Parts: sequence; structure tokens; C-alpha cells
Amino acid sequence: MARTSMNLFGAALSALHYTKIDRLLAPLTRGQGVIFMLHHVRPGAPDEFEPNRILAVTPEFLESVIAHVKAEGFECVSLDEAATRLGNAKNQRPFACFTLDDGYRDNAEFAYPIFKRHGVPFTIYVPSAFADGDGDLWWLTLEAAIANASKISLDMSGTEHTFVTETAAAKTNAFEKIYWWLRTMPERQARAEVAKLAHAQGYDSSQCCRELVMTWRELRELAADPLVTIGGHTVHHFALAKLSEAEARDEIRCGIKRIEQELSRPCRHFSFPYGDEGSAGEREFRLAKEIGMLTAVTTRKGLLQRAHANSLTALPRLSLNGDFQDVRYIKVILSGVPFALWNGLSWLRARLSHFKRVLPAG
Repeated sequence: MARTSMNLFGAALSALHYTKIDRLLAPLTRGQGVIFMLHHVRPGAPDEFEPNRILAVTPEFLESVIAHVKAEGFECVSLDEAATRLGNAKNQRPFACFTLDDGYRDNAEFAYPIFKRHGVPFTIYVPSAFADGDGDLWWLTLEAAIANASKISLDMSGTEHTFVTETAAAKTNAFEKIYWWLRTMPERQARAEVAKLAHAQGYDSSQCCRELVMTWRELRELAADPLVTIGGHTVHHFALAKLSEAEARDEIRCGIKRIEQELSRPCRHFSFPYGDEGSAGEREFRLAKEIGMLTAVTTRKGLLQRAHANSLTALPRLSLNGDFQDVRYIKVILSGVPFALWNGLSWLRARLSHFKRVLPAG
């Protein structure tokens, strides 16, 4: 989400909170449960230039979210239990699941003690190449390359672009433009572009994965606790929708198989890398089901409804975002009101677009 959009989103959440509309409508919009998405959990404030800071929350914020979720009457459950409850017509307490993508070492160091203290089950989704120490965390490499540069020249789709990156604001602007340009490319091509840029800036990314991501040994130690589930996240963290069907199937299947071999247990849960509409769609949801996944999660925003029992490999999540570390926002989001309003606006826009097409001109 671009910075301007995020600011507007935060303003909208604040407005709902202060007008108390969320409390008024929550009984109609709350849904059956929620799956939270995290990446990094670590202490400290972000640097002035840290465009990936949205992926990191503090241990204190995570603890406050857990406390609030429980105070609101949600029961913290595993994904196995969530799948069972979604298919159960009985009226039950709303439930919450906590998930973390990529397998960062700070998950064990800072998040695990909090989950353990509160008795909260959680799932970590791991790309198998990351646990091997060979993963390409290109979004972090891009950040580091720009951090080291005062000027960047780049051929972007046949046009030469020069970014003067002497200030944090200029670096952030360059990162957003380059990042979203890369996201339009085939996966391997995008990573080659980042590697070339990093090399030009004298940045060696070869140690990044080994420094930040848990090894198989560390994952085995963590998974020994019954509170912990290890899920799949492909082999290389590719956007599956950009691959052929055979390649996408292999990315899911081989990543799952490697986890099962290393941990000596079945792997039944999966997370689509990036997880947006352009990275995972109906084909990928079908593949995850065919490969035998009980659940698969996206990054599409929303609460869990009873109808999701029929689409367990296309589940929405709510991001615990580093730019919105305020429990007020969590209160509003858990009400379901922002999603109900957004869906209503989407329906209205679709109807207006339809009428523009069918009404005669003039």
C-alpha cells in the first residue's frame, strides 16, 4: 500500500473510532473470526528511511493486541481448530489466529515468548529456500542498496530514470517507484534487476537470509512446542500467479515436502507469497487444495465468515502493520465495519460503472 493510501486508511480508522460507528454496527459485521498476519516482531523504533517498516511490530504492540483480542471475547485458536469451526453451524465465540510469514529469527526471539506466556497458538509460514539459507529477500536488498546510494540510475522498461537519493524522503520515493515497477515483472527478472542494482551500490546480500531467517534446526526446536505450527510458503517466495501452472504446483508441493522431511510431521497449512490478487487467484487456490492443504491464506483484507468454510484455501487476513501500532485501529478492524463499508462502496462503484455503459450517450 502506498504511503498516501496508508495515511488515508489510518484517518478513516480514526474517524470510525471517534464516532463509535464501529461499536454500533459490530454485531452485524463482525463475522466468525480473524487471522492476523505478521512478519517481524522486534523492539525499537524504525529508522528514518525504512520502507519495509510496515512489516515489523514491537513485542509490546503484539502483547497489547493479544490482550485486546481476548478482552473482546475472541478465543485464540490454531488453524486446525479454525478450519473446524468455520464448518460448524453452531453459534460459538469468535476466534483469532496468529500467523507470521517468512520464518524470521526474531519470531522465536521476541514473538514466541509472548505467545507462550499467553498460551496462544500460532503459525509460521516458511519458504524452504529461506530455511536453507539461500533465500532471496529482494525487498530488503533493495532497501539496503538505496540506503547506501546518493544517486541511482536505472533503465526502467526502456526509459532511463535517475533518482537523487540524498534524503530519507527521496530514498523512500525511489524505493516505492522501483518496488512497484519490479512487482510488474516476472519473478526471476525482478530479482536479477535488484541484484544488479545492489552490486552497483557495493551491497552484498548473500548473508541477509542467513542473518535474519531461522535454520531448520531452529525451526525444529521451535516446532517442538504444541503451540507452534510450521506452514508452507513455497520454495523461493515467488508470486505464483506469474508462473506456469506446473511451476506454481512445484513451488507449493516441493516447499511442503521439504518441511515435512525436515520436521518429520505433516504440513497442512500454506501462505501465498505476497498474497494479493495479482499474486494468487483461483488457479492457485485450486492447486493448494489439490496438493492437500487444509488451509491457505492470502493478504486480502477481511474477517472470516461462515462462507469461508467453502474456500479454505483462499482465506483473508488482517495485517498487524508497523505503521498502525495502535490498539484503537485493531478495535475498529475487528468490528468488521471498514470491510462492510468498503464492500458497499465497491458494489456502488460497480453499479455506477454498469449504468454508464448501458445508458445512451447525451
